[in-house]
Amino acid sequence: QDAVTGLLPASADHRDAWVRDNVYSILAVWGLGLAYRKNADRDEDKAKAYELEQSVVKLMRGLLQCMMRQVDKVEAFKYSRSTRDCLHAKYNTHTCATVVGDQEWGHLQMDATSLYLLMLAQMTASGLHIIHSLDEVNFIQNLVFYIETAYKTADFGIWERGDKTNQGITELNASSVGMAKAALEALDELDLFGAKGGPQSVIRVLSDEVQHCQSILHSMLPRASTSKEVDASVLSVISYPAFAVEDSKLVEITKQEIITKLQGRYGCCRFLRDGYRTPKEDPNRLYYEPAELKLFENIECEWPLFWAYLIIDGIFSGNMEQVQEYREALEGVLIKGKNGVRLVPELYSVPLDKVDEEYRNPRTVDRIPLGKLPLMWGQSLYILGCLMAEGFLAPGEIDPLNRRFATVPKPDVVVQVCILAETEGIKAVLRKEDINVETVADVYPIRVQPARILSHIYTRLGRNKQMCLTGRPYRHMGVLGTSKLYNIRKNIFTFTPQFIDQQQFYLALDNTMIVEMLRTDLSYLRSRWRMTGRPTITFPISHTMLDETGSSVHPTVLATLRKLQDGYFGGARIQTGKLSEFLTTSCRTHLSFMDPGPEGKVFAKSYELSIDSFEELHAEEWLHGLQIAEDADTYDEVAQYLDHLLQHTVPQSNLPPTAQRGGLSRFRAAVHTTRDLMSLASKAKDLHVQNVGMYIPSKIFQASQQSVKLLSSPHQHNVDSKSHTPYAEMSLPRDEDGNMDCKALVDQLRICPTLQEQADILYMLHVLKGPKWHTGLDSEPGPTVEELLTELYMRVGNTRQWALIRYISGILKKKVEALDEACTDLLSHQKHLTVGLPPEPREKTISTPIPYEELVHLIDEASEKNLSVSILTQEIMVYLAMYMRTQPTLFAEMFRIRIGLIIQVMATELAHSLRCSAGEATENLMNLSPSDMKSLLYHILSGKEFGVERSVQSVNSSLTTTISICEVGAVGATKPERAGIVRLKSEIKQVRAGGGSSVLGTRLGEHKLLGSSGLRSCGVFNFAAVSVVLVLSVQSAGHSELLGKGSFSSMLEDHSSKDSRQGQWQRRRRLDGALNRVPVGFYQKVWKVLQKCHGLSVEGFVLPSSTTREMTPGEMKFAVHVESVLNRVPQPEYRQLLVEAILVLTMLVDMEVHTIGGIIAVEKILQMANDLFYEEQKALGADDHMLEKDPMTGICSLLYDSAPSGRFGTMTYLSKSVAMYVYDFLPTDGCSMQ
Repeated sequence: QDAVTGLLPASADHRDAWVRDNVYSILAVWGLGLAYRKNADRDEDKAKAYELEQSVVKLMRGLLQCMMRQVDKVEAFKYSRSTRDCLHAKYNTHTCATVVGDQEWGHLQMDATSLYLLMLAQMTASGLHIIHSLDEVNFIQNLVFYIETAYKTADFGIWERGDKTNQGITELNASSVGMAKAALEALDELDLFGAKGGPQSVIRVLSDEVQHCQSILHSMLPRASTSKEVDASVLSVISYPAFAVEDSKLVEITKQEIITKLQGRYGCCRFLRDGYRTPKEDPNRLYYEPAELKLFENIECEWPLFWAYLIIDGIFSGNMEQVQEYREALEGVLIKGKNGVRLVPELYSVPLDKVDEEYRNPRTVDRIPLGKLPLMWGQSLYILGCLMAEGFLAPGEIDPLNRRFATVPKPDVVVQVCILAETEGIKAVLRKEDINVETVADVYPIRVQPARILSHIYTRLGRNKQMCLTGRPYRHMGVLGTSKLYNIRKNIFTFTPQFIDQQQFYLALDNTMIVEMLRTDLSYLRSRWRMTGRPTITFPISHTMLDETGSSVHPTVLATLRKLQDGYFGGARIQTGKLSEFLTTSCRTHLSFMDPGPEGKVFAKSYELSIDSFEELHAEEWLHGLQIAEDADTYDEVAQYLDHLLQHTVPQSNLPPTAQRGGLSRFRAAVHTTRDLMSLASKAKDLHVQNVGMYIPSKIFQASQQSVKLLSSPHQHNVDSKSHTPYAEMSLPRDEDGNMDCKALVDQLRICPTLQEQADILYMLHVLKGPKWHTGLDSEPGPTVEELLTELYMRVGNTRQWALIRYISGILKKKVEALDEACTDLLSHQKHLTVGLPPEPREKTISTPIPYEELVHLIDEASEKNLSVSILTQEIMVYLAMYMRTQPTLFAEMFRIRIGLIIQVMATELAHSLRCSAGEATENLMNLSPSDMKSLLYHILSGKEFGVERSVQSVNSSLTTTISICEVGAVGATKPERAGIVRLKSEIKQVRAGGGSSVLGTRLGEHKLLGSSGLRSCGVFNFAAVSVVLVLSVQSAGHSELLGKGSFSSMLEDHSSKDSRQGQWQRRRRLDGALNRVPVGFYQKVWKVLQKCHGLSVEGFVLPSSTTREMTPGEMKFAVHVESVLNRVPQPEYRQLLVEAILVLTMLVDMEVHTIGGIIAVEKILQMANDLFYEEQKALGADDHMLEKDPMTGICSLLYDSAPSGRFGTMTYLSKSVAMYVYDFLPTDGCSMQ
């Protein structure tokens, strides 16, 4: 150990100190110190224990020095998450300085930083004092922010290599995510000064980030990353030191996977096809050629290190046989050093002259030890294992934070829900329904605030002027964060959940959607709550949750409130009551960092304040920390603090653009400084804060609600609605030069009869003049275009015309609150996303998390500036992420989610059910309410049947039809027709492949096709679709048609006359094709096919057999690769038939055939099958109308709609054509043609 810095060099040849190796190496010293402390009978033993413990402290402080010298990197990384700004992985042993440049090494290794923090927490809990000052506490708090986004940060991982080709490509690693989760859990609420500390030295972790890491870890395991299907380093995550996985079954599966695939006679390989130190590796270059990886198969080096992990794992899990087995195995591969000390070598490699023998008979050749001797990290774990196995240490001593009980089942959580009414009026409405609640004013002195204020408060955490640290980046609060009560400055605060505070997006306008989100949140809380005390959700009922008349509660909200009172909702046990009753049982956190800090008061000098001056004021004036007193400087400290925060820190600091400028208190300040109520209202508008009345005193607000008198309401012009000229022909006024006359457009705006036309005119102005142009309506300069649009948006929001709401929010570029989070959620569950309609150049793929602005830009570009498509894409991305969290099984066997195709299929399905034209279907799709849109998406993902109900509403004297999606019961009909409203029943019966039970609830499972061969496919093969040619023609409402004309409508016309079973195979094929669903194990089978031929070609794109040299069959990279070739096919149902054709090929490969030829053209096989089908049907007397061919592909529409099995099934024809195609290569003996 270095005398000055306390760091350990990696070995005699490598003098640098790696963070990870140092932490692991010192564990043995720490364990030995603990053992001496426990068994110290003589004074020199006590001295020995002290000496050992202090060398541990010295090393940990040495590493802290190294990292604190890079404090600017920690600050930059919080915002950029880029490999340029990360902490280094290794340092100079003697000076703590950096050794190599930022870009010259794979520095970004989340697991190293996380391991340091995890062990820092364990050692502090065991009684060591490692952190000495509050500056260091702030630095550690910032390291928490550094690792808390590990679940969406691709890094180089524990082997410093990233992708296994070693070309410096980062990827999401299970070992990093798991270690980060463990570190975050261990540090939460931990006092870094140990028993001597106070509230200032406590570290805070947001539990939502921990749970994010956990759900992503669960979705990844047993896979380690995109390019490594299994990696031995995951042992450190499922067992000591991290214990990050809470599902004991998953731990067992992962452990078995590692032992079966990687274990050899000398230890375990790191991962499959790992070329490090193998005789075939080229020592002169760092990276590998992709095709070279095949060389390393079966000769990967074996590392004894992992047996040391397995010994410790056995001790922790109480499995003594495992401990015995691995101790004996490890003793056999240790090497005797000087003085007879046994050393753990780094790895065992195959000698160069025996490589060929090892290829032939894997794991038989005697290997030679190479690399560092000892490997300090392995040696340390070996010593630790021996100390524990021989009884000198108990598991609890090196795990004082009890991480080892992670898999113990947790008791059920009761979720407390407090329902609040926004105003006295709403309270009265609820009382009529026998629901007694308090208003927001009644709960004083408890303050109710929106979730965004909590996010702003957290940006203060860990801020340090001296080190230029800014605290936590502004991010949304998750539901675990808003379900605690907070003590801030002697006041109790509660925060409403994030989804109610959707101040900018329209999902919160749909009450059914609010209820859905509440249900999701409650079930999430039930399974993920780990803190002491119960979670408490504050659920405010605002005026938007009443029905149109305003005299009663919206029926879905009412039903929910009733269920909440019954005590069971969303699978969680619920207790409703008053906030004051919950104070004793809730989880409460004291945010001590909000107290005046060591730097004196938090505010500017002008606020001279004594705490007593505001405790005598009465509740009325005191609502929510805002007081309208005569002198402006006596109101609440919290409000001042929040103003101060929002006025001073946000605009000047160089925070990233996501930090929302403003927040409520910004205009609280306005009240006090100017007392100008009008400016208050306009500020509220600038900040887009909705429900202003809920968070600031109502008497101010009512005075100021004089809205801009925008458009005279439609009632004054009783124009017969038939006489509207459609937008396209609307005579656009021109001025003398022939340009658009904007003034005349404004005049037209005054007399426009419908909201739709007003929106269109405003859109024209928006395009021509930009959002800030003053229209001069009613007065000069008049309201700007943007203000008029915002007002129109509010008005349309009240009438719930969804197509218009989407359209206007598209023009206003309203933010979808959780879009980047939704995108990250999908990506980190190993799905790739594409946006835009196929084919490739227009369809854009997203494969790594990207910042919000870029994401929106990408979606706009892919939608080709079509507003409705772009806003719909964003909406669907949010829903997909919701389902990914709650029902991940829907996405089985799908690697790439193509949102453009999903939108297309949604429109096709609607057109199918309503029997209407493509244009109408598009319009109906845009008019679905968010909750119906979400349920339509669900039915498409799950393949369930759905019915469509159509009802006519009158809104402002113009009739609109609304459509709602409902599940079809076992009978097949939707709810009975209700009197007075026209409802269309639409039913499509589902006949399952088994022919028998048509239980719609079950997800379409796997059915045996082709009886004997037992080939599995993904449920009844997919709905074939009518080929959809995309005609993007802008129509009157600025919508575009998502469906092609022609082939589609003709099919619909026939449809009505035919049997209802018609078209259902085609529908299955179309859906599975659009969702990219493939049969189970499909990609592994393709891998086998490629090994026996030169390649597969689809539509002229070749999938060469050389890919098998680079990638292993279970690798995600391979699946994505195959898929990108299949995705060249624009029609989903044609793609699905190609998948079927490839499946038949895979059956061939399972026979003893050495090769099946050169490059196989899959579509040729399909065409041959089609010709066979055509001939046979013709011979059986089918007419031309039945055998009509699809103009795009030349495939008979009837073939798309044939079941896979049976005499006329697609499989029959495909098998024949495959046999014909590869006839020359088949073995001749006794294989006759049918």
